[in-house]
Amino acid sequence: MTCYEELQARGLIAQVTDEDEIREMIDTGKAVFYIGFDPTADSLHVGHFMALCLMKRLQMAGNKPIALLGGGTGMIGDPSGKTDMRPMMSPETINHNIDCFRAQMSRFIDFSDGKAIMVNNADWLTKLNYIEMLREVGPYFTVNNMLRARCYEQRMEKGLSFLEFNYMIMQSYDFYMLYQKYGCNMQFGGDDQWSNMLGGTELIRRKLGKDAYAMTITLLLNSEGKKMGKTESGAVWLDPNKTSPFDFYQYWRNVSDADVLKCIRLLTFLPLEQINEMEKWEGSQLNQAKEILAYELTSLVHGAPEAEKAQSGARALFQGGAAAEIPTAKVLEGDLRDGNIDLISLLVKAGLAATRNEARRAIEQGGVSVNDEVIRDVKALFSGEKLNGEGLLLRKGKKNFKKILMG
Repeated sequence: MTCYEELQARGLIAQVTDEDEIREMIDTGKAVFYIGFDPTADSLHVGHFMALCLMKRLQMAGNKPIALLGGGTGMIGDPSGKTDMRPMMSPETINHNIDCFRAQMSRFIDFSDGKAIMVNNADWLTKLNYIEMLREVGPYFTVNNMLRARCYEQRMEKGLSFLEFNYMIMQSYDFYMLYQKYGCNMQFGGDDQWSNMLGGTELIRRKLGKDAYAMTITLLLNSEGKKMGKTESGAVWLDPNKTSPFDFYQYWRNVSDADVLKCIRLLTFLPLEQINEMEKWEGSQLNQAKEILAYELTSLVHGAPEAEKAQSGARALFQGGAAAEIPTAKVLEGDLRDGNIDLISLLVKAGLAATRNEARRAIEQGGVSVNDEVIRDVKALFSGEKLNGEGLLLRKGKKNFKKILMG
């Protein structure tokens, strides 16, 4: 099976232009492709992880990835899929987030000996003169086509700012610059990016002539990723200080029965023959599939030793044994009032609820337990003494839990 056929078999490809050319370039290792990452936080998350797995897969087949960090586009904000304008970040915040992205990406992609490139689009976007930009790029875009773009659909009723309206042009210009500076001949992105990506391909071909060879491919991967990686308490991050290896493992261990095989196809590097056999699994075997998924992805992100710890901790917890790797949350003396802390504060402190209102609702609905005893009293208090020693096992629902200890 060729590399392109494997991408198809894993369900990664949604749309392409120039399929025959794309297939030939990917299969022969001639693709120099980019995926963009706007630095909207100080850590990559599960949605990014999906793109990184694709980059790794294509690099293993001999192709050359370009990781484009959006130091320039991040100052505008991508309106795709957003109902409101993104908060504007300061240049200092953007640069800090970029530094964090660089460190995390290097764990997935081999940047040694020119095997991959990492660049920042601020290097060219922030140096553009406005009039020069209008004259150089503006004639190749029609407002009518831009307004029909899917990436602007959700914003037209509430209002699309002129600032965000320029995002498509900036993303298209990125491809144009990468083509000229690094020989980038292919771009990847989610299906919500299709219009932006086509804009880049058209810009290259119309501006540089028919011989300019640039292609686009959109993936089910990224759009699926936007549906994943979100919990009631926030995003699932790749930074172990934001989402522990245990919590990361548990997130994947708890995917639905309907999604587990799809996730294994999309994200793991297990052979397709093995995955095809797993398609026959049902009932309790699906729990085994979820363990395989959780272990494989935790190993990719955090390393095999952490994956093994997370797996053994999760098994021990659900079998009623001692689980040394259960994630913990610390309560400090300053969190106590008259030597006690209330249950609502415990849930928020542990990260099991994003707000006090969310915590209150979970308690009232019978979804919270302490040491396996359901607590419905929103005013329940726990003394600092109880948190010393072995602490308390705090659960919200069946799948979210933390060991609470005094710090």
